Amino acid sequence: MKIGIVGNYGNNNNGDEAILLGILVQLETYYKVKRSDITVFSNQPEQTKTRYGVEANPLYYKKGNKYQTLLTTMSKNYPVVRKLDLLIIGGGGILMDLYGTEAFLFGMYGWLGKLGRTPVAIYGVGAGPILTKQGSIVLKSLAHLAKLVTVRDGESERLLQSIGVTSPIHVIGDPAFYVPKPENVQKNERPLQIGVTAVPYYHGSYWPEEKLELYEDYIEGMARNLDELLDKHPDAQINFFATKYPQDLEVTKDIKQRMKAQDRCYVHDQELLPEDIVAFTAKQDVVIGTRLHSLILSLVSGTPVMAIGYHHKVKDFMDMIGYGENAIAIEELNKQTVFFEERFAKMEQNWSKELHAFQATGEDLRERAIMGMRLIDTTIVKK
Repeated sequence: MKIGIVGNYGNNNNGDEAILLGILVQLETYYKVKRSDITVFSNQPEQTKTRYGVEANPLYYKKGNKYQTLLTTMSKNYPVVRKLDLLIIGGGGILMDLYGTEAFLFGMYGWLGKLGRTPVAIYGVGAGPILTKQGSIVLKSLAHLAKLVTVRDGESERLLQSIGVTSPIHVIGDPAFYVPKPENVQKNERPLQIGVTAVPYYHGSYWPEEKLELYEDYIEGMARNLDELLDKHPDAQINFFATKYPQDLEVTKDIKQRMKAQDRCYVHDQELLPEDIVAFTAKQDVVIGTRLHSLILSLVSGTPVMAIGYHHKVKDFMDMIGYGENAIAIEELNKQTVFFEERFAKMEQNWSKELHAFQATGEDLRERAIMGMRLIDTTIVKK
């Protein structure tokens, strides 16, 4: 069985890399597919090939403008796609048009599958934002070209339905829940180690539009919330880490510089792969996460989480797993400066119960993630 996987891979974003690794483990577990029989379309094919032991092709071949890029990519990758038994389009920021090109790029792969008579599965994706008429048309077309459409949350399902997708849409767990986890994870008898991630929110080094006043308000709110937490819990310490390196790490350094309790904050200045993030979060008692996959990989390791909603997908996820009260909108951080402390104190009061509940949630989401492979089996492979 020859399988292709398309997504925003090889872009040094561990959220996407965690999804890719999860899909690879699922294919090995469910179908016994060898990695040498898998082709990943990646932004850095050589890196992807070396890291995962798969075949790899460029996700796109950049030419003069986006239309030339799409035509060149189609001509180069069509011979590869037509030889596949299945093309999986999976990942986080795929069914969206925020940056202007994603909808056309991933929509093109739907048409390559159609032209090559290769069945296409949209797999465990997040949808939105979809801001333009063009984006809506292209993504609706992609969904209708696919033999199977699966998303990772109910909000993504509703958004696709709102732009006119009439194909059945299935909600499954995020594939990243299949990232391997360490065995025999032990937590402290009460929460002491607190992992924290951040994003360059409206900072020109990363964000599409720079608004430094919003960035400053964000890091000030983070610093004040963390200081309040440490003040009320004198034995606790903060361990900053990054899921997108080094961009996220620079933000944590800015936050630390604003804090009073800098001597109780440690910055883990190292690039971490998805498996490393799971191992790191396993050593934390609580993780305060901003990027979605810092939360997901923490749950893989059985670690309780709080969330900072920089994007609707973060709040949607926390609501879906039943912990919406543990999430705060990013613009509220500098207004609710005791949010972290209050949630942390509530966790500490019922620590054993909290640990058990979060660990059970992680196991449930792992089981829901494999539903996607079962759906591929019943809707595509056995037809």
